[in-house]
Amino acid sequence: MPRYRFGDFTLSPRRRLLSCGGEERPLIPRYFDLLVFLVERRHEAVHRRDIFDRVWNDVIVSDSALSQAIRTIRRTLGDDPREPRFIRTVSRHGYRFVFPEVVQEEDDSASPPTLSPPESPAAAAGPADPFEPLLRRVTDVARTVDEEEEQREAAELLHALGTVEALRRLDRLPRHAFARALLRDTRWDVAGAGAVPILGEPAPVAVAQALVGLRLRRAGRIAAARWAGASIGGGLAGAVAGTLGGLILSAAPGSAAPVDVAAVLAVIGGACGAVGGAGVGAGLAAAEAIARSQRTLSLVAGGALGGGIAGAVAQLLGRWSLEALVGLHVPIGGALEGFVIGAAAGLAYGVATSRAEGGVAAPRGRRRWGVALLVAVACGAAALGLAVAARPLVGGTLHLIAQASQGAQVTLAPIAALMGEPDFGPATRALIGTGEGAIFGLGLALGLTRRP
Repeated sequence: MPRYRFGDFTLSPRRRLLSCGGEERPLIPRYFDLLVFLVERRHEAVHRRDIFDRVWNDVIVSDSALSQAIRTIRRTLGDDPREPRFIRTVSRHGYRFVFPEVVQEEDDSASPPTLSPPESPAAAAGPADPFEPLLRRVTDVARTVDEEEEQREAAELLHALGTVEALRRLDRLPRHAFARALLRDTRWDVAGAGAVPILGEPAPVAVAQALVGLRLRRAGRIAAARWAGASIGGGLAGAVAGTLGGLILSAAPGSAAPVDVAAVLAVIGGACGAVGGAGVGAGLAAAEAIARSQRTLSLVAGGALGGGIAGAVAQLLGRWSLEALVGLHVPIGGALEGFVIGAAAGLAYGVATSRAEGGVAAPRGRRRWGVALLVAVACGAAALGLAVAARPLVGGTLHLIAQASQGAQVTLAPIAALMGEPDFGPATRALIGTGEGAIFGLGLALGLTRRP
């Protein structure tokens, strides 16, 4: 693995080190990978799509994340975007490393001789107090996208000057809650940035609200696409489960259900799966877009909340429809079941994608199927626990409705007979519930991780 020398800088991919005059210039891992990629392909303009595929190949990020990465690298190199020495923006295409004299050599343990490091931009400017203009910028109201990016750059520079001192001074300024949230959000993109706590600090609720707003604005479109994918995945999974259940029911000995029942159950299963996928998927997508620390815990909470809300809505609508239309009073569940399934999906998804940093997880190939299978196992296990506690999912609820109706043909007693039970007993309930949960989890995870 070679190392590269350009100007006063030495870039060592093997040691993952960027230095200038023997002094390390730290970059977070993805930004370091981006710089290496641009230097390796310095003879061509690199398309943004290729950068995303190489540097953010396991996550999905917004275009602004790439712009921020380039801005940080330029600042580290002392580059001016208006007259670039190192990285030039290629309009409507991407970026190119343009420094003409790059020396590629073997990377041994000894560092090559270099000139003295250039004076940093902050030192060259030489303000009496470098914090003040940056603090004013992060506490101003940004009215345009460019002003928002300038605010983020100011927050990054404050981290470079000293996170602790910046936070100490913020407490005396207006809009300090927003500025603290901005510092919290940008600390992940500055190597060596200090911690920005929320709890136990001034205005924790306002800071949390501002932080959520910041992250949702930057990842809103991605979160919406994830939510839609999860809803579609859940709906398709429900339709598949309903079709399989209907075919098995119609083929079971002693069953009076026609083959057409498979289409009916597919529609019912698809609708229930889509509602459940929308609820759980919305919770997971929002949690993943918002949370950078305590990610798995946030995913569990988001999945449980989204599933619980979707289940409660389905429960109320189901009971109201049955009572108003046909006068049936059936103890339909929903809220607890959605809460448990959502929490299980969030836990499995968080564990399976624990290495995803800097965006929302988007594993590919076998890794994607591995994530989906783990979520399927977790949802199946949660559904099994609900079945043991006599809390049926869609199939068990349809059986209860059929029992309470006269002349219904979708009772699951014939399937119970295949299991050796005289009626819809615990073994049948466990098998059907586990299958429903597993198929739902598989479809949910595949829809959620679909890469646009």
